[in-house]
Amino acid sequence: MKVLVLGATGGTGRLIVHDALEKGHSVVALVRSKARAPDLPGADIIEGDARDEGALMRALGGCDAVISSLGTGLSPVSEVSLLTEATHALIPAMRRSGVSRLVCISALGVGDSHGHGGFVFDRLFMPLLLRHAYKDKGRQEAAIRASSLDWVIVRPGMLINGPARGSLRAIVDLASINGGKIARADVARFVVEQLATNTWLRQTPVLLW
Repeated sequence: MKVLVLGATGGTGRLIVHDALEKGHSVVALVRSKARAPDLPGADIIEGDARDEGALMRALGGCDAVISSLGTGLSPVSEVSLLTEATHALIPAMRRSGVSRLVCISALGVGDSHGHGGFVFDRLFMPLLLRHAYKDKGRQEAAIRASSLDWVIVRPGMLINGPARGSLRAIVDLASINGGKIARADVARFVVEQLATNTWLRQTPVLLW
């Protein structure tokens, strides 16, 4: 399968690229600058802005699926809109290119998972630091849900670096969730697995250890 990865130079995006290549997929990475992608050997690197529908169309040529691991700004005082703008460009670009599978990384605390991040996250980090970033993620999720794409929205808990454990919990019953952690490497593996399965199609699984 040929997959376009957005956010490929980020901490989780790099792991997604490596895992996808290891599993035999062909990978296209749309990046702002090739200079920021020296450690993605094996991937086809294309320069462009993920908010530019034309750049997305070029990158989507021949692709079968898209993985979005784009991050958003973390301004505590002003609105951010990178994910909103990129998603509003991506959905029509995918439709025009005939690509239907989208796996998108969001976060625990977005949408109907708000209030399930644990006491410190919900009472301190969210209102003081992440409020605008999570609004952007919420708008991204809403746009994807409203589309006709075959989507999976993945909501990891607090991301940490380090090796994968090889096991995780994918949960959609929010009543049982009150924060938690997950390694980026475990998230990357789960996300790549969604390219070839419909287990979580049009669902928003939370990933935790």
